[in-house]
Amino acid sequence: MFDSLGSRLQDVFRTLRGEGRLTETTVEAALREIRLALLEADVNFKVVKAFVDRVRDKALDQAVLGSLTPGQQVVKIVRDEMLALFGDAPGGLPPTSKRPRVILLLGLQGSGKTTTAAKLGCWLSKQGRHPLLVSTDVRRPAAIRQLGVLGQQASLRVHDPAGEHDPVARARSGLAEASCSGSRRRSIRAICSMSPTP
Repeated sequence: MFDSLGSRLQDVFRTLRGEGRLTETTVEAALREIRLALLEADVNFKVVKAFVDRVRDKALDQAVLGSLTPGQQVVKIVRDEMLALFGDAPGGLPPTSKRPRVILLLGLQGSGKTTTAAKLGCWLSKQGRHPLLVSTDVRRPAAIRQLGVLGQQASLRVHDPAGEHDPVARARSGLAEASCSGSRRRSIRAICSMSPTP
């Protein structure tokens, strides 16, 4: 997601830097592309609207439009607003000595928990970690199957105890499996457990 967002924003910035003189039309076209990039990255539309409005107010200032490097000024404005929006804290999971590490995803049906769990598992795998995916959404057997399919496609381990219909028991057995395999590998485990909201 962030790679795609970064790529889209770089294209917008390249276009802005190539302009000798910026106009309101040019800035609006760039803001339209930024808006689309943020929305495609699943940023809330209200956050996107507020972000674009703040950038527009600063970018259409006559001091910026009349400067010698208006494109670079607008890029700086977008960068500063992105830092204000996303923060400049280091990314990733905060360090902890607790093993296995548990990541719980909660949300409404259809909100993307299963896909997010698989993406998170891939991200952790690329860091040399060994995620174990566990679905506790026993009310939706299709979600359990979907997690299995996504895990298999991404070469991730998926814990799916056959015939177990108790979400707590599924989570406990997943923790036990992660702990057991964790003692063999001595590396961080991640369990992405999905459960519907009450």
